[in-house]
Formats: sequence, structure tokens, C-alpha cells
Amino acid sequence: MDDQKKVTVQILNAFTENDKGGNPAGVVLDADALSHENKLAIAKKVGLSETAFVSSSNTADFKLDFYTPTKQIAHCGHATIATFSYLKQMGLLKGKKSSKETIDGNRKIEIQGELALMEQLAPSFVDPSKDENEILKSLGLTKEDLLPNAPIQVVNTGNSFLLIPVKDVKTLEAITPHFDAIENISEAYDLIGYYVFTTDATAHEIDATTRMFAPRYGILEEAGTGMAAGPLASYLFDVLQLKKTTFKIQQGKYMSPPSSSEIEVQLHVEDEHITGLMAGGKGMVASELEVKL
Repeated sequence: MDDQKKVTVQILNAFTENDKGGNPAGVVLDADALSHENKLAIAKKVGLSETAFVSSSNTADFKLDFYTPTKQIAHCGHATIATFSYLKQMGLLKGKKSSKETIDGNRKIEIQGELALMEQLAPSFVDPSKDENEILKSLGLTKEDLLPNAPIQVVNTGNSFLLIPVKDVKTLEAITPHFDAIENISEAYDLIGYYVFTTDATAHEIDATTRMFAPRYGILEEAGTGMAAGPLASYLFDVLQLKKTTFKIQQGKYMSPPSSSEIEVQLHVEDEHITGLMAGGKGMVASELEVKL
């Protein structure tokens, strides 16, 4: 008799660009009976950067727990978008507004047409300039590769990311990440990872194109990171003084193999100050798999 528990995992590509590419995430519904150890084991077997586990909540519409193959994290943008896109497609959302409970509090969710968007907090900034040389070395970059008058910053709208502005697409594409060094710096600043970007985007409707490195969480490079796009849009508004409230962020185009993603960020601004934001995109079902515990 086979007494192994079988768990169904939906795989969705989140932040698809023109219905292609995107970042795959696992989604497990009805996860109330799964333990922390179960969820970690499932995420490891799924093998994607993040898997979301959906269970009942007393304070929001759904409780979401996010796991990488190595640990639990507080928030995950693309797994949130994957989850709520799937819930919408399954007819499990009551309207255009919803909410998620996480280990870091509750967040609002909005459905706008084919897009699912998630709430993030007002940004906070930390200056890591004392470690600039080590940061540049960890990417195989020099000071001349940076965008002029654009400081490297740690930005947090729910998770911390190191934002590194480079001067052009050619520099972004040629980055040589040294993952041990990136992991050490990420540990020192309690980062999810590095978000390297350029405003030298090739498409006119794109405000920035990016690459994301998160070896501290077992992710060498990721195709779409909604929790990093929020900090980047905040940086574009506050630091680079791009005074608009909707930004389109491209990611994954220059990873190997390429998997181009598009993330939309909508800033909430009062008296020139960001008070919060919504970030999201489109999620499309790619496949289904069964995991045995």
C-alpha cells in the first residue's frame, strides 16, 4: 500500500511579456494540513525559485506561505501574481479586490483586467557606499560601468534589494556574477539579492530592464521579481526624479537562457512622497505536477 501523500502543484508563468517568457512559480491550493517541513520538501522537489502555499486565513481572503528550495521567505512577487491569477482563472475570487495574509502581515491584491497586482509598502533606503568596491567586484564591474549620478542603494518595500544602476544594456548583458561574494554581501545587508538595472531600455514603453541575482536564497538568476520591481520604481521616482506614477520594468531578457518578463508598478504618491505601491503582471498556467511526500 502506498501511504505517501500526493500534492498537486500548478506551475504558472508570472509576469509574461506578450504572453511569452515570464517567471515560473509553483502554486499549491488547500495547503492547511501541510507542515513547514512538508512545504520545504515540496518546494525543493518542485525546484523553482519559489512555490506558494495557499491556506485559509482569519484576517485576509487567503494565507500565502512562500518557500524557495532552501528556506521560507516573507513575500514573493511572482508567486503572488501566479497564485491570484490562478485563483481568478479557477473562479475562486469574489471580485476585483482581494487580500493575502503573510508572515509579515496582510497585503491588498487588485485585479485589473488580465493583471494581478499586489500591495507593497512605502520605500525605505539604506546607503551601502562603504562597500561599493566589493559590490562592483562581485559583479565584475568598475565604477565606469555605473550610471552617472545614480548611487547604489538598498531599497525595501517589504523585502530588501540592492539596486545597482549600470550605464547601458551592453554592460548589463556582460555582467559576470561571483555568487559567493554576492551571497556574502546579501547576508551582511539582509538582502533577497541584487537588482542590477539600466534605464537604457531597448523598448520605448519600458522604463528599465534588469537582472536579478539571489544566491543567498538558492536563486542564481531570476526571470521576474515583483518584490524587486517595487523598490526599483521607487528608486526611479525618488532618486532619478522620473516623476510619474506607472512604471514598466523588464527582467530576464539578458539571462541565459532568456525569459523576458514585464512587471507593472503603480506608485501611490501624496505631496511628492510615495505612500505605497501596487506591483504585478499577468500569470499563465504552464503545467501541473504531482509531488509525493
